[in-house]
Amino acid sequence: MRLGVLDIGSNTVHLLVVDAHRGGHPNPMSSTKSVLRLAERIDSDGRLSDKAAKDLVGAIDEFTRIAHSSGCEQVMAFATSAVRDAANSEEVLTEVRHRTGVDIGVLSGRDEARLTSLAVRRWYGWSAGRILALDIGGGSLEMSNGVDEEPDVALSVPFGAGRLTREWLPGDPPDRRRINVLRDWLDAELKPVAAELRGPGKPDLAVGSSKTFRSLARLTGAAPSSAGPRVKRQLTSSGLRQLIAFISRMSRDDIAELEGVNSARSGQLVAGALVAEAAMRALNLDTLDICPWALREGVILRRLDSDVFDDELAALPVTSGTDND
Repeated sequence: MRLGVLDIGSNTVHLLVVDAHRGGHPNPMSSTKSVLRLAERIDSDGRLSDKAAKDLVGAIDEFTRIAHSSGCEQVMAFATSAVRDAANSEEVLTEVRHRTGVDIGVLSGRDEARLTSLAVRRWYGWSAGRILALDIGGGSLEMSNGVDEEPDVALSVPFGAGRLTREWLPGDPPDRRRINVLRDWLDAELKPVAAELRGPGKPDLAVGSSKTFRSLARLTGAAPSSAGPRVKRQLTSSGLRQLIAFISRMSRDDIAELEGVNSARSGQLVAGALVAEAAMRALNLDTLDICPWALREGVILRRLDSDVFDDELAALPVTSGTDND
């Protein structure tokens, strides 16, 4: 089965086309992105701007056509924190459906954590034991802890790299005093969250997923993406502290020139690094393994598991591969 997964995130709209079957390893066929920065286009009333909604309609229409022309039998569209948090999300989703015929399911933060946990578990397997997983997005930080495909605890907090950059570190480079205040604030906010996350038991393996963790690992010496997904990559707390001291003094343009950094996210990297540092400190983690699978793969795997969607996918309508003209 060829599937299209349309992920509407805080920074990008991302179409992933895969060949997959139940019990098998999803094989990526193509990946297409458009940088919309939806989270940055929410006005003072908490509403996604008309221009942003128009751009979203255009991107979804284009990407759905790409998916169908690529032979996708089904396209699953979902949105995360930027659309979830917008005061006019229902209005925007109705407009998208009217203009493109595509229904977008909005995932809760907890279900983001659950689906990411599933992807991480499938990547490492049962022999990994209890896995603690962290994923830093543009708008939120997802965390889970468990020994099964359904984690014992799944949490989401609004500490995404983009959100904290806008709210705390607007300067370029960011103000040193504000960095220190943000560090203290994150420590205080994450303390009770970390206690809840550790509650079910000490992990045998701690894992970071998402572009932010992959970039941080690359900048601290992990293998480049060209080495393939199965190369072991890690992020250490000591390496992360050294990296923060380095990039926090750099402009966004200079950070964008570093190997392994996406230019569209360079302005968010310092905040993302501070979230990673605070989470590792709160959870007493010296090392994170970096997982190449995350939310999108979790959505694909859950879809393949059953023709009857579980709770977190009940809101993800499936569009057939027929023409959408």
